[in-house]
Formats: sequence, structure tokens, C-alpha cells
Amino acid sequence: MIGRAPAASARSGATFTVRDVLRALPQFHEHHAVVAWWQARTGTLFAHFTPERRRMLLSVGGLGVLAGMVARALRKADGAGASVWPAVTVFVVVLAALYGCYLAAERFKSLPSVVQRRPQVALHLGFWGMLAVVWMLPRDGGAWAAAPVAMAMLLPFYLWRCGYLLKSGQRGRAAGTRFVDHLFYLSPVYGGTDTPVGKGFDHLVRHEAHSGEALARAQLAGVKLLLLALLWRIAEQVLAGVVYGDPKSPVTRLVGGYGAHLPRLEHLLAEQPHVPVLVAWGSLYLELVREVLDHAARGHVIVGMLRLLGFNVFRNTYKPLLAESVVDFWNRYYYYFKELLVDFFFYPTFARRFRRWPRMRIVTATFAAAFLGNMYYHSLAQDQLLLRGALWPALAVLRSRTFYCFLLAVGISVSMLREQRRRGTASAPGGLRRAGRIACVWTFFAIIHIWNVGGTASFARRTRFFASLFGLA
Repeated sequence: MIGRAPAASARSGATFTVRDVLRALPQFHEHHAVVAWWQARTGTLFAHFTPERRRMLLSVGGLGVLAGMVARALRKADGAGASVWPAVTVFVVVLAALYGCYLAAERFKSLPSVVQRRPQVALHLGFWGMLAVVWMLPRDGGAWAAAPVAMAMLLPFYLWRCGYLLKSGQRGRAAGTRFVDHLFYLSPVYGGTDTPVGKGFDHLVRHEAHSGEALARAQLAGVKLLLLALLWRIAEQVLAGVVYGDPKSPVTRLVGGYGAHLPRLEHLLAEQPHVPVLVAWGSLYLELVREVLDHAARGHVIVGMLRLLGFNVFRNTYKPLLAESVVDFWNRYYYYFKELLVDFFFYPTFARRFRRWPRMRIVTATFAAAFLGNMYYHSLAQDQLLLRGALWPALAVLRSRTFYCFLLAVGISVSMLREQRRRGTASAPGGLRRAGRIACVWTFFAIIHIWNVGGTASFARRTRFFASLFGLA
């Protein structure tokens, strides 16, 4: 993911051509002269803000993030402004829960044996126990009755982060650490979703800058990602204005309303207009491109901020549209969500099931991650239904996504088995063959996205649209 500077740049007094400059520009963050220039201007900063101090400052910022999340959760739960004392109570209880999770990880060997064997199961049982308490409480008690509801709403954000913390404890790497060594990623100032970008303590510390040069490289890599995020947002606006004719896009006004005015996929699914098959296919592929641009831009901002703070972690999205296999696309598109599913679902299943049947082992572990784990993760996002105890309606809402996850698991399983058979036997494909593979990957993910794209379209409508792509509806 991090390239090297051209050999010419490493030789003192070398003459650069325009081609050399253009080749080096995408990897400016690795060029020794640029790194030295940046390090000369940030060396004093590194001397003052050591890794330990950076974690401390980030943890203090994390307390502010937690306070803001508590206030928003209480407003959502109560429908009114957050009262002071219920907000303080929720803040203290959530912080105490995070601290308790830290103590469990730091003193992991002192935990009961059943918890040591299945720490993630214990963590999730605690979450569902909290939900059960919320189900039994009355709902008409005002701001104080909203406090446990707000706590339950916040827990999915911290659940997987605490899961990584317990994994650190299970590996013995949390012993001897401080709470501030973990609070900065449990409640991150750099933002994020329920998926922990940067994973947990082990991954972040492994990529933390411990020298002035390492910090300079990380920060330059962060600047590059922020510039890429801006570029992808501009590309999104061009797509919205020139292709979709979106009235909200400034590019639409810039071009005077002229453009292709291709309908968005979610509009085709919701309204079911009669459009030519080629238009439907064009909308399908362009929706995949738009989704990748949007996802990459959002992930680049978060990872870019992490790199500026001294954690030179992997990108969340790295050129998925150039992937030549389904499993490669899945690895590149949403890296940290894929890692979450692999760490918490794939590896535990792979380690325990079907050891004598390698293919069955891979397929079972893949379905545990891409299907069951994927569905479980997104079921936790149905907070309003879960807080009412409406478990079946929560699953019914995800009917289309269930089919999407099934197709995804099938595609990844087949792709992994094919990659295993091909490993070490095939040479790199030629240009046309490579383009064909990429086109097949685009087609697979574009088609299954029919059952994943947002909107109010029912499962039946999405299926009818799929059939219409082949002239069957």
C-alpha cells in the first residue's frame, strides 16, 4: 500500500525528467527529500508530543466525544433536550463499562475460566442482557427512563472496540497498559462508525510512530489520503452533475443542467420505470462506482486523521475497482469491516470446525463471517426495533440484505477455492484477460448490490429489477 520512491531520487545529484516527477508524485510521502523536509518542520512537535502524550491527549478528546454521543443518544431516546443529571449518569456508567472492559483485558488471566475461553461470547451476552433490562423498564418515566435506553443505543458503537480490547487481553498484550492507552480508540476523536477503523490496541501500536522520521512519513501519508478524499468527492460531484443531473450538485448548475440524466439505481428500484436494458445496466455499474468513491472518501478522511496523529495504518479502501477476483475486491473495498468479520467470525470458526475437510472448512468459516456475522452486525444497527424488543421485525427489515449476504458469502467462497486451486500454477494474465476478470468482478458486485442499496424498495421489487436486466420482466 505504501510505495517506494524511484531509484533515481535516492541518488544524490540525479537529474529528474518530467516522467520521473509524474511517477514520484503519487508517492511523495515516501520520497526521502520530502520526508526530510517535513521532519525538519515537525521535529520539535514530535519532541513535545511523544506517543504516550499523544495517547493522553487523544483520550481527553475521547471524553468529549463520549459526552457528545451521550447527549445525542438522550435526545433521540427522550425526544427532548438532554437533562443534565441523566446525561451525567449515562456518561459515568458508559465510561465505567469501558474501564471495566479494560480491567478485564489487563487482568485477563484472573477472569473465570469460562470467560477466558469465550470472552467475545461473554461480552455480547452482556450487551443482550442490557437490552433485556431495557425491555422490562417502563417507557413513560421521562428523562430518567430514557437513560438506560440511551446506554443501550450507545453500546453497539463500543461493542466491537471492546471486543478488540478483550482480544488484546487474551493475547497477553494488555497487561501492564494504562486505561489511556485504550480510551483513545474506544472513543475516537477521529470519528468512525460501529466498525473500528484501525482495529484495536495491537494493530494501532504496531503502526504507531516512535521516531521523528516515522511520524513524518505517517503524516505525509495522511495528507495524501486527505487529498485523495477531496479528489474522490470532486469526482462524486462530477458524476452527480454530468451523469445523474442531481439538482443538489454544484456541477449540475455549472454545466447548465446538461448531462446524461441517468436515473440512480435506488430510484429505478423504488419507482420501477420502464427504461431500456442498457440504461438499467449503466445505472447498475455507475452505482457501484459511486458507492466506491463515496466509501473511499469517507474512509480516507478517518485513516488520514489517524496517520496525522501518528498511526500509519492501512487504508480502509484501496483500489477495489482494479480487483481481479471477488475475494480481492472484498479485501480492498472495506478493509476494517472485513477484518472485523474475519477476526470475530471467520478465524474462530476456521480454528474449530471441519479440520479434516479443508474446502468445507473454508466455506463454513466464510459463511460464518460474510453471512452470519454480516447479518448480526447489521441487525445491531436496527436500534429502534431492538430497543422495543421487536426482534422479528428487525430481521424482516433486513430481508433484502440477508439475500445480499448469502450471495456475497457464496461468491467469496467460490473465489477463495478458485484462488487456492490457481495458486502457484498460473502466470500473470495478459491485458485482455485481466480486463475480463475485472469486468466479471464488477458485474458480480454490481448485481448483488441490487439487494443492498438503500431505499424503500421491497425484496420483490429488487428481484423484478434483476429479472428485467435480462429481459425477463
